[in-house]
Amino acid sequence: MMEKEDETRENMADDEACFYRRCLPSPPAIDFTSPDGKKLFVEAIQSGTMEGFYRLISYFQTQSEPAYCGLASLSMVLNALAIDPGRKWKGPWRWFDESMLDCCEPLEKVKATGISFGKLVCLAHCAGAKVEAFRANQSTIDEFRKHVKKCSISDDCHVISAYDRSALKQTGIGHFSPIGGYHAGRDMALMLDVARFKYPPHWVPLTLLWEAMGYVDETTGQQRGFMLISRPHREPGLLYTLSCKNESWVGIAKYLMRDVSLLLKSVDATDIQKVLSVIFTSLPPNFGEFIKWVAEVRRREDGDESISPEEKARVAIKGEVLKQVQETGLFKHVAAFLSSANSCCQNLPPLSHQDDFPDIAARVCCLGAEMLAGRSGSSDEYCCQETCIKCLKANGDKPVTVFSGTVINGKSEQGVDVLVPSSRTKPGCCCSVSSNYSGIHPASNDVLTALLLALPPETWSGIKNEKLLQEISSLVLTENLPTLLQEEVLHLRRQLYLLKRCQENKVDVDLDAPVS
Repeated sequence: MMEKEDETRENMADDEACFYRRCLPSPPAIDFTSPDGKKLFVEAIQSGTMEGFYRLISYFQTQSEPAYCGLASLSMVLNALAIDPGRKWKGPWRWFDESMLDCCEPLEKVKATGISFGKLVCLAHCAGAKVEAFRANQSTIDEFRKHVKKCSISDDCHVISAYDRSALKQTGIGHFSPIGGYHAGRDMALMLDVARFKYPPHWVPLTLLWEAMGYVDETTGQQRGFMLISRPHREPGLLYTLSCKNESWVGIAKYLMRDVSLLLKSVDATDIQKVLSVIFTSLPPNFGEFIKWVAEVRRREDGDESISPEEKARVAIKGEVLKQVQETGLFKHVAAFLSSANSCCQNLPPLSHQDDFPDIAARVCCLGAEMLAGRSGSSDEYCCQETCIKCLKANGDKPVTVFSGTVINGKSEQGVDVLVPSSRTKPGCCCSVSSNYSGIHPASNDVLTALLLALPPETWSGIKNEKLLQEISSLVLTENLPTLLQEEVLHLRRQLYLLKRCQENKVDVDLDAPVS
């Protein structure tokens, strides 16, 4: 079975059974609230190895489903690290909840069978965290102890352990729990068990926990382990993000990470336009849904056109990233190809500079409504009416462009404002917009340029013409890019590696390594 809280087996043993908690097997565990548990807690505080405890205990939660131990542990740690999920939980609030951790595995599947170690690593990356993951056979007990100590003396990283309960004489099999602290003198770790309906928080010998992590998960055939989760160096996705909820993401990730390289080896390209033709004319279906523009969304307040300084700053950064994309040499080649008469790519992202702006506004506002509803990627039909493009300005600041619209999904309607970066062409400040208005939204040429820059450097090695290889290698060289764009490209590259490894079920490694 996968690493999960195995309540299902207990329930199957007796359909009429009704459990109120379990008696914690002690030894080997020590109840956190027992006299000995309290003594360990005080001594660990005095030794400075409970610093991570305070943030974790502030967000301690009980898993909402018997098989949600992994999701509950992760959402607890993400909230403790103050990582912004970037989408709404309930009301106007952004907050990590188990129901929002559905990027790498459908919730219904997790509810039925639990989640594997590798998939939980995938989820942590998708949620924007920095993750280092180790199977028990990829580490040693001394290294594990070192990592537990490191996270126990600070509040900027946390450890989630995947272990087999049976090693601790507890009922059930695979389980995830965050480690809340460490007692160096007794070499014991505090397990903040998210199955609080079953066992209370408890101290366990670190050596026994290490042994429990060495048990093999029968479903994957691999040992369990632990992961270190911390905040990334910067917030991910300034301008673009990749959607692994898209139904065709497996095929698209395979195309980008493997097939493009094979295609380039199979043709005798002599110029960049031929290279682009090979790549763009073979794009998988629904490719445009795979890469998304990261919209800035706020609710429209009647009679109030003010925008917070924080919102303005984010929009300004987006605009600068977009400008840097459009100033690259590669962008000029992509734009020339897409505007040529021979360009016939049906699967490109739908937004282009030739789109009518009412259509652009409608699509963007529908996207904004989905984000506000916390249902990005849902199958609900959204329809946008009363579209308007406005230009807001305050205290002499540069104008900020806003798409406004009333979005209807058959059940309700809401007003939505979406802030967008402005580039190249200044907008007119009115609701009647001409069709020649362009440049305020990342279009097909922007999107494709960024994605080509994000492809692994080895992608281009199959080009046979040496002169062409040198030329294109120079165009895509990450070190030649401005800092903001370089970070955006590296973020996209990390996402591509993540998607590829999710597909291969090889995500239980440090995914930052390949793109550094």
